[in-house]
Amino acid sequence: MASPPFRAFDHVQLAMPRGCEPAARDFYVGALGMDELPKPPELAARGGCWFASGDVQVHLGVEDDFRASLKAHPGLRCTEFEALLGRLRERGIDVREDAAIPGNRRAFVNDPFGNRIELIA
Repeated sequence: MASPPFRAFDHVQLAMPRGCEPAARDFYVGALGMDELPKPPELAARGGCWFASGDVQVHLGVEDDFRASLKAHPGLRCTEFEALLGRLRERGIDVREDAAIPGNRRAFVNDPFGNRIELIA
């Protein structure tokens, strides 16, 4: 193979319970500072939300038998790591900093549905 078959993620999909779009918007837009993307009408009818920050996209899809992703998670590189952690803490969000990887600053948070998200400086 002359070149790698992939060059970037298009998006990461997480799940959420039906009817919880307002809580998703409050967290992903209000707390994380992402922008909401409009979903195509045929997908919007299914529920859920899409969010973006630059080239990073997180899609939340509705699962009727929802279970939070407690271990699997997206890792998001942050441009203003300290400011973001401060904003999350001010909103009462549990921020768990982790020093398990030498030389890397990172923290974990959970979205309102319990999905794990890694934030990387």
